[in-house]
Amino acid sequence: MKISQHCYAERRRRLLEMLPEGSVALVAGASLATRNRDAEYAFRQHSDFYYLTGFNEPDAILLLRPGRDAGQVVLFCPPRDPAMEIWTGYRAGPEGCVERFGADQAFDLSELETQMPQLLDGARKLYYALGSDDALDSRVRGWLNAVRAKERQGAEAPQELILLDNMLHEMRLLKDEEEVQIMRRAAQISAEAHCEAMRRAAPGAFEYQLEGTILSYCMDRGARFQAYSPIVGGGENACILHYIDNDAPLHDGDLVLIDAGCELDCYASDITRTFPVNGRFSPEQRALYELVLNTNQACIELIRPGLPWNEVHDLSVRLLTGGLIELGLLEGELDQLIESGAYKEFYMHRIGHWLGMDVHDVGNYKVDGEWRPLAPGMVMTVEPGLYVSPQNEKVEARWRGIGIRIEDDVLVTAQGAEVLTAAVPKRVDEIEALMAQSKNPVGN
Repeated sequence: MKISQHCYAERRRRLLEMLPEGSVALVAGASLATRNRDAEYAFRQHSDFYYLTGFNEPDAILLLRPGRDAGQVVLFCPPRDPAMEIWTGYRAGPEGCVERFGADQAFDLSELETQMPQLLDGARKLYYALGSDDALDSRVRGWLNAVRAKERQGAEAPQELILLDNMLHEMRLLKDEEEVQIMRRAAQISAEAHCEAMRRAAPGAFEYQLEGTILSYCMDRGARFQAYSPIVGGGENACILHYIDNDAPLHDGDLVLIDAGCELDCYASDITRTFPVNGRFSPEQRALYELVLNTNQACIELIRPGLPWNEVHDLSVRLLTGGLIELGLLEGELDQLIESGAYKEFYMHRIGHWLGMDVHDVGNYKVDGEWRPLAPGMVMTVEPGLYVSPQNEKVEARWRGIGIRIEDDVLVTAQGAEVLTAAVPKRVDEIEALMAQSKNPVGN
């Protein structure tokens, strides 16, 4: 399942229309990253570059120049080299960039230093992600200096550098139907993987075995990569927000928190579920869990077009703080505890984030100093949580070391909200029923 080349072409067309006359835009792809010595990490293309091209080779550069007679879309790419392709795999080369990826003109990377100054000559404004890549900044300076060196021959270098980020990231924030379909599929695969982990959990297993269940399930269904390093935190480890060691044993009577989501054609999913290792919630676990669950559901029900982003978070704070008072973990008046931030001892993160090609996706949360109103096509996470530190001596011992987060991926629609991750259960009775179906539990 992939985004069509027609969709990439339409994105480039829209961006070209937004660029003013006499401007040029540069978007660089990612490079291979060394893991250790001569071993490299699996290649993952830069999201902005992939969003505009669908081209998945390293070190490529896209240039857009509206109104250019020889073509508005220019790609620089690795050259064809049959001898090297034995080692590195097939390369499209300049011809493939034109034939398969919609470039009007393409050059191999050996021509970059000679062609780029010519392509920049005469443009008044240069749009690119200044400051995001020191190596690219240095190369851009070199290309501009090469143009300036020919000013006596009539060359004109761009006089104004402008961040491309805002323009491009506003496009990425609103998902089109092809993107939504990809994200639905990624969410479905990840939801099913979480269900499989619930079925296989058992006392005596290790966190990494549940991680392996998630990874294997996603890979079997065509999602080779995760959108981020999975979190599998049993017991007290669930109170560490970005725990990724995933190497501890799972104990009878503990909860386990799994935060994992696959990536499909560079689009992320992001799910968190928390469940008991032995398949049954204790009274304290259930009380905190249902508080988080009720908050998750209320926040999703609130989502609709026109709602300011921060109102979802504000509701989560009010509901969780009120619940903590009822359970006796906080003492005081609700509004005063919210104003003082007392709840942050148990709920220290925001309700969610944008989701798309990056798990913490691009797009401003405020516009002109005001919280952005939600709009159809935005995808966000809703992930309230409560974390009672094992060192928190201000609460009764029975609450300590319990960490809970429930996270769903939510598409804003014209009617309200669509939960993309609804296929993985989150009600207590549903979780306990699913875990009772245990098959081939890991660690036994």
